[in-house]
Amino acid sequence: MSTAQPAGDQAVLNRLHNATNSGDVELIWKTIDEVVDPDVLFHTPVPTGAGGAQALKHIWAMLLRAFPDIHVTVEDVIAEGDKVVCRNTVTGTHQGEYMGLPPTGKSITYSEIFIVRFEDGRFAEIWGVVDVASQMRQLGMLPA
Repeated sequence: MSTAQPAGDQAVLNRLHNATNSGDVELIWKTIDEVVDPDVLFHTPVPTGAGGAQALKHIWAMLLRAFPDIHVTVEDVIAEGDKVVCRNTVTGTHQGEYMGLPPTGKSITYSEIFIVRFEDGRFAEIWGVVDVASQMRQLGMLPA
């Protein structure tokens, strides 16, 4: 495999991050359609009832409703072969319903790590760990 492939896959991941940070739902959906295989496999709980790229759209719709100012800062990226790993810090202000909790106005910061396997320049599989417990503590849903 050439060294250009991991760099190309990393650029695709950056493209999705840039779209999600725009807050523009139409741009996010369009970018998901372009860079995510419609049948992408998730190896993480996806609480949507949907699968594939539709599940990713559902997750982003939920996040944008709850945290309209959500921002993903990429802290580290490691690319090797057909996989790209990114460690992110996510910030946002709780301005809409989230996991049954009405808006609190609280700002949150949490970490996440994703591994994305690429096939033909598109997301083919996603593994992810999101610090949901930290989100819940900051929103008052769990004791501090």
